[in-house]
Amino acid sequence: MKIGEVSRLTGVTVRALHHWDAIGLLCPKNVTEAGYRVYEHEELNRLQQILFFRELGFSLKEIRGILDSPNYDRLDALKKHRSMLELKRDHIDGLIRLVDDTMKGEREMSFKEFDVSKIEAERKKYAKEVQQRWGNTKEYCQFEERTKGYNNESWNAIDAQGEEILKEFAACKNLDPSGEKAQSLVAMWQQYITSKFYDCSKPILACLGQMYVGDERFMAYLDQNGEGTAEFMAAAIIEYTSK
Repeated sequence: MKIGEVSRLTGVTVRALHHWDAIGLLCPKNVTEAGYRVYEHEELNRLQQILFFRELGFSLKEIRGILDSPNYDRLDALKKHRSMLELKRDHIDGLIRLVDDTMKGEREMSFKEFDVSKIEAERKKYAKEVQQRWGNTKEYCQFEERTKGYNNESWNAIDAQGEEILKEFAACKNLDPSGEKAQSLVAMWQQYITSKFYDCSKPILACLGQMYVGDERFMAYLDQNGEGTAEFMAAAIIEYTSK
């Protein structure tokens, strides 16, 4: 889906999408020869998450840090988002009933339906929880520090470096995941994450490996290089982190 189509679908301006790409918040992996950005399912999923968090008042910088946190749990976040939407739905339903009663000639004036204090309290509570769970980890702070000076050119170079390693994983996906080649690639991947983003300890690397096969987005992204790449990486990481 091209950038103009994404803009019409979501209501986010083309200018905003260009800005989000420049700051590393939403970067489409595919760009046509003519320079058109192409947003795939993975990027649209991330865009939906961005809009949910923006609705709750998070800054773009905070949203990027949360979504890029190794501890981020998309399913748990969606459950929280749903809870907030239910509160808003109940609020709107109350306003609709008030309008209906008023149209029927109800004389008793009611104002409780306009009270949004419960919604605001829950929003603040959720925002605090999100920040504590995904925004204040040591890894998040390191991510912020190491990436604050990255510009669009820097991000492109870093992405290219990561893609090269992933292509090597894909080329070796039929080898023994406990073999020397697979284990050297895992070590290279760990060092890549550590040097560019945050200290990738073995426990964190093990969690990432689980996400590579447990999250459809990660699996689809990794398997672009060849079906089975995600499973091979996960198996190799298990061997590496168990030593």
